[in-house]
Amino acid sequence: MDHAWQFQLRLTASEALAPELRSDPSGHAYAPLHEVLQRHGAQLVCQYDAFAGYVSEAEKEGVEKYPLYQWTKDTIENPAKQAKYLKSFTVYVKGDEVYGKDVADALERELLALVNEGSGIERVAKFDTNPANNPQPPQR
Repeated sequence: MDHAWQFQLRLTASEALAPELRSDPSGHAYAPLHEVLQRHGAQLVCQYDAFAGYVSEAEKEGVEKYPLYQWTKDTIENPAKQAKYLKSFTVYVKGDEVYGKDVADALERELLALVNEGSGIERVAKFDTNPANNPQPPQR
C-alpha cells in the first residue's frame, strides 16, 4: 500500500540564538533564516513551549483526556531535557506542523545551507509520520 507520508522539520539553535527565536518565531534575529521562513510561509515553534502548552491545556481540561500528559510534564520538569527542548524548534508551514515531501525537501535544502559555525543554527532534521520510523508514545 502506498502511503503519502507527511513530514516535519526541526532545527536546533545555539544557546545564544534560541531565546531570540522563542520570542520571535519568524526568525528576525537571523536574517537569512527569516528570509527562508518567509519564503515558505513558515514559522518556528519552540518544542519546550509546545510541551508546556500541552501540559497547561491538559491541566485545564482534565489530564485523563491527554494520554501523554505525565510523560510531557516529566520531560519539561527534567532540567537536562528542558535545556534540550528550549533549543529545539519545530518548523510549521502555513500553520501546519506536518506537510508534504516536496515542501519539506525544499525547505530542508534551504535550512541546511544555514547550518554553519557562527550562524546559530546547529542542526536541521527531517522526520516523517510513518510510525515505523518513529518511537511510539509511552503507554502511560
